[in-house]
Amino acid sequence: MELSTDILPLFATTPVVVPSTEAPIRVVVVDDDDCFRGMLSNELTEHGFSVTAFADAQSVLSAIVSVSTADLIILDWTLPRTTGLDLLQHLRRVGITIPVVFLTGRSLISNESLALEHGAIDFIDKSRGINILVQRLRLVTTTKVPGSQRDKVLQFGKLMLKPHVSRAFWNDIDVDLTVGEFKIVNLLARNMGQHVTYREIYDCLHYRGFIAGSGENGYRTNVRSAIKRIRRKFETLDPEFHEIQNYTAFGYIWRREGGAHIF
Repeated sequence: MELSTDILPLFATTPVVVPSTEAPIRVVVVDDDDCFRGMLSNELTEHGFSVTAFADAQSVLSAIVSVSTADLIILDWTLPRTTGLDLLQHLRRVGITIPVVFLTGRSLISNESLALEHGAIDFIDKSRGINILVQRLRLVTTTKVPGSQRDKVLQFGKLMLKPHVSRAFWNDIDVDLTVGEFKIVNLLARNMGQHVTYREIYDCLHYRGFIAGSGENGYRTNVRSAIKRIRRKFETLDPEFHEIQNYTAFGYIWRREGGAHIF
Protein backbone atom coordinates (compact mmCIF):
# COMPACT_ATOMS: atom_id res chain seq x y z
CA MET A 1 0.00 0.00 0.00
CA GLU A 2 1.49 3.34 -1.03
CA LEU A 3 1.49 6.24 1.36
CA SER A 4 -0.50 9.15 -0.01
CA THR A 5 1.67 12.26 -0.14
CA ASP A 6 -1.19 14.41 1.17
CA ILE A 7 -1.07 12.52 4.47
CA LEU A 8 2.56 13.30 5.27
CA PRO A 9 2.17 16.97 6.28
CA LEU A 10 -0.71 16.17 8.61
CA PHE A 11 1.54 14.10 10.86
CA ALA A 12 4.24 16.78 10.97
CA THR A 13 2.91 18.47 14.09
CA THR A 14 4.35 19.56 17.39
CA PRO A 15 4.10 16.66 19.85
CA VAL A 16 2.28 16.98 23.14
CA VAL A 17 4.75 15.87 25.80
CA VAL A 18 3.32 13.48 28.38
CA PRO A 19 4.54 14.08 31.96
CA SER A 20 7.27 11.63 32.94
CA THR A 21 5.19 10.39 35.89
CA GLU A 22 2.53 8.98 33.53
CA ALA A 23 3.05 5.38 32.45
CA PRO A 24 3.32 5.19 28.64
CA ILE A 25 0.46 3.61 26.74
CA ARG A 26 1.77 0.46 25.02
CA VAL A 27 0.71 0.42 21.39
CA VAL A 28 1.13 -2.22 18.69
CA VAL A 29 1.12 -0.77 15.16
CA VAL A 30 0.49 -3.08 12.18
CA ASP A 31 0.95 -1.49 8.73
CA ASP A 32 2.71 -2.82 5.63
CA ASP A 33 3.87 0.60 4.41
CA ASP A 34 7.43 0.95 5.75
CA CYS A 35 7.50 4.74 5.43
CA PHE A 36 4.16 5.33 7.09
CA ARG A 37 4.78 2.72 9.80
CA GLY A 38 8.10 4.31 10.76
CA MET A 39 6.70 7.83 10.71
CA LEU A 40 3.65 6.87 12.80
CA SER A 41 5.83 5.01 15.31
CA ASN A 42 8.09 8.04 15.72
CA GLU A 43 5.18 10.44 16.09
CA LEU A 44 3.42 8.29 18.70
CA THR A 45 6.67 7.86 20.60
CA GLU A 46 7.14 11.63 20.72
CA HIS A 47 3.61 11.90 22.13
CA GLY A 48 4.51 9.60 25.00
CA PHE A 49 3.41 6.18 23.68
CA SER A 50 5.51 3.02 23.82
CA VAL A 51 5.32 1.58 20.30
CA THR A 52 6.01 -1.85 18.82
CA ALA A 53 5.53 -2.05 15.06
CA PHE A 54 4.89 -4.95 12.67
CA ALA A 55 4.66 -5.10 8.87
CA ASP A 56 2.22 -8.01 8.52
CA ALA A 57 -0.10 -10.41 10.30
CA GLN A 58 2.43 -13.23 10.37
CA SER A 59 4.88 -11.09 12.36
CA VAL A 60 2.16 -10.18 14.85
CA LEU A 61 1.14 -13.80 15.39
CA SER A 62 4.79 -14.85 15.81
CA ALA A 63 5.10 -12.32 18.64
CA ILE A 64 1.70 -13.04 20.17
CA VAL A 65 3.04 -13.17 23.75
CA SER A 66 4.45 -9.64 23.62
CA VAL A 67 1.43 -8.39 21.68
CA SER A 68 -0.90 -9.67 24.41
CA THR A 69 0.66 -7.27 26.95
CA ALA A 70 -0.09 -4.13 24.91
CA ASP A 71 -2.78 -1.62 25.84
CA LEU A 72 -4.17 -1.32 22.31
CA ILE A 73 -3.54 -2.34 18.70
CA ILE A 74 -3.61 -0.09 15.62
CA LEU A 75 -4.39 -1.99 12.41
CA ASP A 76 -4.32 -1.05 8.76
CA TRP A 77 -7.25 -2.37 6.75
CA THR A 78 -5.13 -3.97 4.02
CA LEU A 79 -2.16 -6.19 4.88
CA PRO A 80 -0.05 -8.57 2.79
CA ARG A 81 -1.83 -11.89 2.11
CA THR A 82 -4.68 -11.01 4.49
CA THR A 83 -6.75 -8.12 5.83
CA GLY A 84 -6.71 -6.24 9.09
CA LEU A 85 -10.23 -7.54 9.74
CA ASP A 86 -9.05 -11.15 9.37
CA LEU A 87 -6.20 -10.47 11.80
CA LEU A 88 -8.63 -8.91 14.29
CA GLN A 89 -10.87 -11.97 14.15
CA HIS A 90 -7.92 -14.31 14.59
CA LEU A 91 -6.67 -12.36 17.62
CA ARG A 92 -10.11 -12.63 19.21
CA ARG A 93 -10.26 -16.37 18.58
CA VAL A 94 -6.97 -16.90 20.44
CA GLY A 95 -8.20 -14.84 23.38
CA ILE A 96 -6.57 -11.44 22.70
CA THR A 97 -9.21 -8.92 23.81
CA ILE A 98 -7.04 -5.79 23.64
CA PRO A 99 -8.88 -2.78 22.12
CA VAL A 100 -8.28 -2.52 18.36
CA VAL A 101 -8.37 0.71 16.35
CA PHE A 102 -8.29 0.74 12.56
CA LEU A 103 -6.17 3.53 11.07
CA THR A 104 -6.62 3.37 7.33
CA GLY A 105 -6.80 5.21 4.05
CA ARG A 106 -9.74 3.00 3.01
CA SER A 107 -12.40 4.85 4.97
CA LEU A 108 -15.45 3.34 3.27
CA ILE A 109 -18.61 3.24 5.37
CA SER A 110 -18.97 -0.47 4.61
CA ASN A 111 -15.45 -1.14 5.95
CA GLU A 112 -16.11 0.91 9.07
CA SER A 113 -19.34 -0.94 9.71
CA LEU A 114 -17.61 -4.32 9.37
CA ALA A 115 -14.78 -3.27 11.67
CA LEU A 116 -17.07 -2.03 14.44
CA GLU A 117 -19.38 -5.03 14.10
CA HIS A 118 -16.43 -7.40 14.61
CA GLY A 119 -15.17 -5.69 17.73
CA ALA A 120 -12.95 -2.77 16.68
CA ILE A 121 -13.42 0.12 19.07
CA ASP A 122 -12.70 2.88 16.52
CA PHE A 123 -12.12 3.44 12.80
CA ILE A 124 -10.00 6.47 11.88
CA ASP A 125 -8.99 7.86 8.49
CA LYS A 126 -5.24 8.47 8.17
CA SER A 127 -5.92 11.96 6.87
CA ARG A 128 -7.28 13.06 10.27
CA GLY A 129 -3.73 13.62 11.51
CA ILE A 130 -1.71 12.71 14.57
CA ASN A 131 -3.40 15.02 17.09
CA ILE A 132 -6.86 13.53 16.48
CA LEU A 133 -5.38 10.04 16.55
CA VAL A 134 -3.62 10.67 19.87
CA GLN A 135 -6.79 12.05 21.48
CA ARG A 136 -8.87 9.08 20.36
CA LEU A 137 -6.27 6.52 21.41
CA ARG A 138 -6.19 8.02 24.89
CA LEU A 139 -9.98 7.90 25.04
CA VAL A 140 -9.85 4.21 24.13
CA THR A 141 -7.40 3.34 26.90
CA THR A 142 -9.51 5.05 29.57
CA THR A 143 -12.34 2.53 28.94
CA LYS A 144 -10.34 -0.65 29.65
CA VAL A 145 -11.75 -3.21 32.08
CA PRO A 146 -9.65 -3.45 35.24
CA GLY A 147 -7.27 -6.39 35.19
CA SER A 148 -8.85 -7.84 38.34
CA GLN A 149 -11.90 -8.78 36.26
CA ARG A 150 -10.05 -10.55 33.45
CA ASP A 151 -10.30 -14.09 34.80
CA LYS A 152 -13.84 -13.95 36.23
CA VAL A 153 -16.62 -16.20 34.93
CA LEU A 154 -20.13 -14.82 35.40
CA GLN A 155 -23.29 -16.93 35.58
CA PHE A 156 -26.74 -15.40 35.04
CA GLY A 157 -29.17 -18.31 35.03
CA LYS A 158 -28.66 -20.12 31.71
CA LEU A 159 -26.19 -17.45 30.57
CA MET A 160 -22.48 -17.82 31.29
CA LEU A 161 -20.01 -15.07 30.40
CA LYS A 162 -16.24 -15.33 30.11
CA PRO A 163 -15.15 -11.67 29.79
CA HIS A 164 -11.42 -12.46 29.45
CA VAL A 165 -12.08 -14.12 26.07
CA SER A 166 -15.33 -12.27 25.17
CA ARG A 167 -17.36 -15.50 24.98
CA ALA A 168 -21.01 -16.05 25.98
CA PHE A 169 -22.62 -19.46 26.55
CA TRP A 170 -26.31 -20.37 26.74
CA ASN A 171 -26.99 -23.73 28.41
CA ASP A 172 -23.21 -24.35 28.08
CA ILE A 173 -23.24 -23.81 24.29
CA ASP A 174 -21.19 -20.99 22.76
CA VAL A 175 -23.58 -18.39 21.32
CA ASP A 176 -20.92 -17.36 18.78
CA LEU A 177 -21.23 -13.63 19.45
CA THR A 178 -18.90 -11.10 17.89
CA VAL A 179 -16.86 -9.05 20.38
CA GLY A 180 -19.24 -6.12 19.93
CA GLU A 181 -22.29 -8.31 20.54
CA PHE A 182 -20.61 -9.76 23.62
CA LYS A 183 -20.08 -6.26 25.02
CA ILE A 184 -23.80 -5.57 24.70
CA VAL A 185 -24.86 -8.85 26.35
CA ASN A 186 -22.28 -8.32 29.10
CA LEU A 187 -23.64 -4.82 29.80
CA LEU A 188 -27.29 -5.93 29.83
CA ALA A 189 -26.65 -9.01 31.98
CA ARG A 190 -24.57 -7.10 34.54
CA ASN A 191 -27.53 -4.70 34.87
CA MET A 192 -30.07 -7.51 35.08
CA GLY A 193 -33.53 -6.18 35.89
CA GLN A 194 -32.52 -2.59 35.14
CA HIS A 195 -33.15 -0.69 31.91
CA VAL A 196 -30.07 0.27 29.90
CA THR A 197 -30.39 3.21 27.50
CA TYR A 198 -29.65 3.15 23.78
CA ARG A 199 -26.79 5.57 24.41
CA GLU A 200 -25.24 3.40 27.12
CA ILE A 201 -25.40 0.37 24.86
CA TYR A 202 -23.83 2.26 21.97
CA ASP A 203 -21.11 3.72 24.20
CA CYS A 204 -20.07 0.24 25.36
CA LEU A 205 -19.28 -0.66 21.73
CA HIS A 206 -16.90 2.27 21.30
CA TYR A 207 -16.39 4.82 24.04
CA ARG A 208 -18.52 7.41 25.80
CA GLY A 209 -19.63 10.15 23.42
CA PHE A 210 -18.65 8.32 20.20
CA ILE A 211 -20.52 9.99 17.33
CA ALA A 212 -21.99 7.99 14.45
CA GLY A 213 -25.24 7.51 12.62
CA SER A 214 -27.51 9.97 10.84
CA GLY A 215 -29.07 12.69 12.97
CA GLU A 216 -29.00 13.23 16.72
CA ASN A 217 -30.40 9.78 17.51
CA GLY A 218 -29.09 7.93 14.46
CA TYR A 219 -27.09 5.52 16.62
CA ARG A 220 -30.35 3.93 17.85
CA THR A 221 -30.77 2.19 14.49
CA ASN A 222 -27.38 0.54 14.95
CA VAL A 223 -28.30 -0.57 18.48
CA ARG A 224 -31.62 -2.04 17.34
CA SER A 225 -29.88 -3.94 14.53
CA ALA A 226 -27.30 -5.31 16.95
CA ILE A 227 -29.98 -6.43 19.42
CA LYS A 228 -31.88 -8.12 16.59
CA ARG A 229 -28.75 -10.10 15.59
CA ILE A 230 -28.08 -11.05 19.20
CA ARG A 231 -31.62 -12.27 19.79
CA ARG A 232 -31.49 -14.34 16.61
CA LYS A 233 -28.31 -16.09 17.76
CA PHE A 234 -29.81 -16.96 21.15
CA GLU A 235 -33.08 -18.08 19.56
CA THR A 236 -31.13 -20.45 17.29
CA LEU A 237 -30.00 -22.27 20.43
CA ASP A 238 -33.24 -21.79 22.35
CA PRO A 239 -36.51 -20.87 20.54
CA GLU A 240 -37.99 -19.89 23.92
CA PHE A 241 -35.31 -17.24 24.56
CA HIS A 242 -36.89 -13.95 25.65
CA GLU A 243 -34.45 -12.50 28.18
CA ILE A 244 -33.76 -9.30 26.22
CA GLN A 245 -36.79 -7.04 26.41
CA ASN A 246 -37.36 -3.62 24.88
CA TYR A 247 -38.41 -0.48 26.74
CA THR A 248 -39.92 1.68 23.99
CA ALA A 249 -37.92 4.81 23.10
CA PHE A 250 -35.54 4.21 26.01
CA GLY A 251 -33.46 1.06 25.64
CA TYR A 252 -33.36 -2.59 26.66
CA ILE A 253 -33.39 -4.76 29.77
CA TRP A 254 -32.12 -8.26 30.55
CA ARG A 255 -35.04 -9.96 32.31
CA ARG A 256 -34.30 -10.77 35.93
CA GLU A 257 -34.28 -14.47 36.71
CA GLY A 258 -32.29 -15.24 39.83
CA GLY A 259 -29.01 -13.51 40.63
CA ALA A 260 -25.51 -13.44 39.23
CA HIS A 261 -22.75 -15.73 40.37
CA ILE A 262 -19.02 -15.04 39.92
CA PHE A 263 -16.50 -17.87 40.04
